[in-house]
Amino acid sequence: MHNLAAILEIILDGYILPVDGFHGVVHWARVLENGLRIAELNGADREIVTLFALFHDSRRVDEDRDDGHGLRGAEFARSLRGKLVHLDDDRFDLLFKACRLHTDGLTVGDRTLLACWDADRLDLGRVGITPDPHRLGTKAGRNLLAWAHARAVDWYVPADVFALWGWRPGAKRGAAGP
Repeated sequence: MHNLAAILEIILDGYILPVDGFHGVVHWARVLENGLRIAELNGADREIVTLFALFHDSRRVDEDRDDGHGLRGAEFARSLRGKLVHLDDDRFDLLFKACRLHTDGLTVGDRTLLACWDADRLDLGRVGITPDPHRLGTKAGRNLLAWAHARAVDWYVPADVFALWGWRPGAKRGAAGP
């Protein structure tokens, strides 16, 4: 089991964008909820989906175009391997690939990768984009589109995820944890 509060805290220690911005903590929490719902339906690895939600945008440097941010997030996860990230080689490779390729628009592949990518795409409503069902790689993602999009547009705050992560809304950097 991963210490998600500790992972979130170390991510936020180096996160330079606003934590409540388009790619911040609320987005990550909705991505987790989206991903876990998809995983429930398609059998994806829930632990990888959980770590993806935290790492995929963790090293963005711009709220708009930010080429390479997925790779930077994947590399950051790698830097924590054996300390806070505990996955065997095959599972870590999936996490790394999920983060690195999450903006490439891929819709075929491993069910865990697809769950991660769809979970992120389902939250595009936060930036005024309605996800295209043809750009989702899972049937589960397509079935969740209306539900997830409404939450993204409304900037729904997933309190249960925040509790899991030890995060308090409105908290400053370094305020994760009990």
